[in-house]
Amino acid sequence: MTDLRQVGANLNRPECCIAEPDGTLWIPDNKSAVMRLDPDGTQTQTGDVGGDPNGLAMDREGNLYIANVTTGKVDKLYRDGRQEVILSEIDGKAIEEAVNFTYFDAKGRLWVSVSSRTHPRSDAIENPIDDGYVILMDDHGPRIVADGIYFTNEVRMDDRQTHLYVAETTAGRITRFRIHDNGDLSEREIYGPDPLIPGAHIDGICFDSEGNLWITELSRNALLVLTPTGDVKIVAEDPPGEVMLFPTSLTFGGPDLKTCYVASLKMDHLLAFDSPVAGQPMYHWR
Repeated sequence: MTDLRQVGANLNRPECCIAEPDGTLWIPDNKSAVMRLDPDGTQTQTGDVGGDPNGLAMDREGNLYIANVTTGKVDKLYRDGRQEVILSEIDGKAIEEAVNFTYFDAKGRLWVSVSSRTHPRSDAIENPIDDGYVILMDDHGPRIVADGIYFTNEVRMDDRQTHLYVAETTAGRITRFRIHDNGDLSEREIYGPDPLIPGAHIDGICFDSEGNLWITELSRNALLVLTPTGDVKIVAEDPPGEVMLFPTSLTFGGPDLKTCYVASLKMDHLLAFDSPVAGQPMYHWR
């Protein structure tokens, strides 16, 4: 764990992080909306969405899309500081549920994970239930495209954009779906071991340029790598939580996409380390 270094300080619920090519980091902040962390170390709170901002996505204009696990909404925070709610209901009914994560695919469609329909959401963690789902927002509006998921967490796509990969937190596994041109999903299957490791509770996922899926694991304060051949490697773990406590998300940044940033609900800073392989460029990098 000695290769991990701290980034930022006095952060407020830094559950997630995204990086820009110029080195700027954006981190959810429950005292505003997001914290901007500049390469020189300057930290600036931006926006005011209330609740608990959670997952972040960025479009190619630099606008942020903020999932909020408390308000059940997705807020769009424009680069100029304006903000608006872009998702608060589905099929004419208020979501009022744990909107967890946002993700752009290569076509500019926004995928949104909702962890559970259970209130409070902590009950769905203590007594696992498969009532999470995934929303797709495209030109036709929002619709549910996947359901019956154990506490839906982060979602990603492989580099070919053929499959959507979903972290099922309380099942400790990755599930994937084949993506059709219209955004419909089919051919649901478990990807890799089930569970990934004994007692796994997983949260964040992120692909690297070689097709490995990096995963944050909560019960052992660990970072896992799931290879394309289905092998699971533990690349870091800290069971006592002395350095890395409750890692919830990770992203790649730096000029060569070889700096890996780790976010956590229970730390007031990020962790970073140098990766031997570059990360997969996200939508706002391409």
